Amino acid sequence: MIIEIGHLSLLLALTLSSITLLTSSLGYINRWENFERLTFNLSSVIFVFLLISFCSLVYGFLISDFSLIIVLQNSHTLKPLLYKITGTWGNHEGSLLLWVLLLSFFGALISWFGKHLDNSFKNVAIGVQTSILFLFLCFLIFTSNPFERTDLFFNEGKGLNPILQDPGLAFHPPFLYLGYVGLSVAFSFSVAALIIGKIDSVWARWVRPWTLVAWIFLTIGIALGSWWAYYELGWGGWWFWDPVENASFMPWLTSVALLHSALVTEKRDTLKNWTILLAIIAFSFSLIGTFIVRSGILTSVHSFANDPTRGVWLLFMISLIVGVALVLFSLRASELSKNVTFSLVSRESALISNNLLLMVSTVVVFIGTLWPLLIETLIGEKISVGAPFFNKAFTPFMVLLAMILPLGAVLPWRKSFNSNYLIVLLPIFVFSIFVGIIVYEMQQKNNLIAPIGIVLSVWVIFGAWSEFFVKNRIFSTNYSLALYRILHMRASDWGKIIAHSGFGIIIFGISSITAWEIEDIRVVKIGDTYSAGSYHFTLNNVINKNGPNYVSTMGLLDVLDKNNNFVTTLKPEKRFFPTQSITTTEAAIDNGLTRDIYVVLGSEQNKSEWVIRTYIKPFVNWIWLGAFILSLGGILSIVDKKLRIGIASRKEHLI
Repeated sequence: MIIEIGHLSLLLALTLSSITLLTSSLGYINRWENFERLTFNLSSVIFVFLLISFCSLVYGFLISDFSLIIVLQNSHTLKPLLYKITGTWGNHEGSLLLWVLLLSFFGALISWFGKHLDNSFKNVAIGVQTSILFLFLCFLIFTSNPFERTDLFFNEGKGLNPILQDPGLAFHPPFLYLGYVGLSVAFSFSVAALIIGKIDSVWARWVRPWTLVAWIFLTIGIALGSWWAYYELGWGGWWFWDPVENASFMPWLTSVALLHSALVTEKRDTLKNWTILLAIIAFSFSLIGTFIVRSGILTSVHSFANDPTRGVWLLFMISLIVGVALVLFSLRASELSKNVTFSLVSRESALISNNLLLMVSTVVVFIGTLWPLLIETLIGEKISVGAPFFNKAFTPFMVLLAMILPLGAVLPWRKSFNSNYLIVLLPIFVFSIFVGIIVYEMQQKNNLIAPIGIVLSVWVIFGAWSEFFVKNRIFSTNYSLALYRILHMRASDWGKIIAHSGFGIIIFGISSITAWEIEDIRVVKIGDTYSAGSYHFTLNNVINKNGPNYVSTMGLLDVLDKNNNFVTTLKPEKRFFPTQSITTTEAAIDNGLTRDIYVVLGSEQNKSEWVIRTYIKPFVNWIWLGAFILSLGGILSIVDKKLRIGIASRKEHLI
């Protein structure tokens, strides 16, 4: 009964979304305020129906209702409770239901928190959001219905892919979806502004926090996915430039550009057209990611569907959504442009340079991701574009971005650069070079990756804090006044400093592990000792044990440091899941602030001899630490009352 209520709720959501489109259109065309208010209320009702639908599907997984095809194919009675729940979105149909639920949620948020928006604008924005929702609901119900049943009786299901049965991946998709779908609000606001024909600084003030929310979720989602791949897949890496990884990275890059562009629009009432275009592009990349995962053009652990027919429908929907937005942009762009002059060396120039570098980087990732797929589709030839291409083509733009970042922090709006700023920046630059020289002399390998990366890291981190010194005039006023300014700094100013510091920490982690990682692969006999880096490893035994729904082969390795002091015992595993007949690798990791010891148990070669892969990974955890700090900076910015969603002066009605 509960399952049928969920199915009915899904159908009612589709019906109400079509009615909402009608009330929104009539309300805008005829200026009928009653219809506009009805549109606001309907957006909340649609969300409630979709929430009921999603919860009923979760219930189907919890009770192992194998009459539902989606439960039959993605669950099992022996599966732990957590993975029964996460199995709801560990497949195409369930994850798409989560996608439309979040679309409706953000549509409802516009209604709830947009009290100070002009009713006409809010009505159009919700109408745009609902039109996207309507298309995805049609796609879900008519091609990927999660409530489809089978007439056959089954006692057991096939179970979820064992690789996906992990806490990290339980939370990675929802966070990522919140980021993907969150960008739809900036898209809807932009299309609504194009329809009405007016964009100003107040519009930018509303777009920026919504984009920031999406960016925070994207950052957390990408970091969780990277962390999961690192410890779960057993290949020892934290980023592989996989097409699906890139599909999440491209909207992240464009959302960063959008945040900075919206700041220029808000502060200087310029770059309107560019900001609108970035909002369209950012959500477009979210839709492209959906297409890559669900179209059947990609075979991957990330892939949800292998049905090309669905891919055709998705391509049509994406083309329609993006195409309409771009046509509107081309018609309205000339009316919205406004020339504002500023110095070549100013904060505006630094932010524009930031935008250009981010977008060129995005284009590099886009070409590298889709080019192999395009070639295979057109001529049937398989080519590979891997990490070497991305590292060489992408990295230089990030280096330039890191170099520019501190300049944008201290340069004034519009005005020219003056020598006073050298008082702060020049010592930081000299100190960064000094640190790089020390690192180069101390490292065992004579390469420039780590020294250059650490120079940039120090430059970005200390450069971020240079704004703290400049804004509070630490060196030019008495201490009591400086302390007063520090205590009264806006949360968004702290957020910017912390976010930029997080970016610098990520640079440090990436450059360190790239330059100094140690890898050792060998066949080890039980009882033998070997060395990797400054550590000694002894394979004491390999045992078998039973898990809740798998059989494990586990190695037991004692780890000693260079002075033969005991460090830890590592227990790498190979797990066999009988239900799916799949074997997975579980790496054993000794985490540390300055290094990880990472060991993988391979196959048995001869009796009592096993392949062991050992990695010493310096500062790898600083990558995720930096991502956490980056997200924390975004969260601090959100809590600033001048940026918080829904908080605006009553005099600042949008449009």
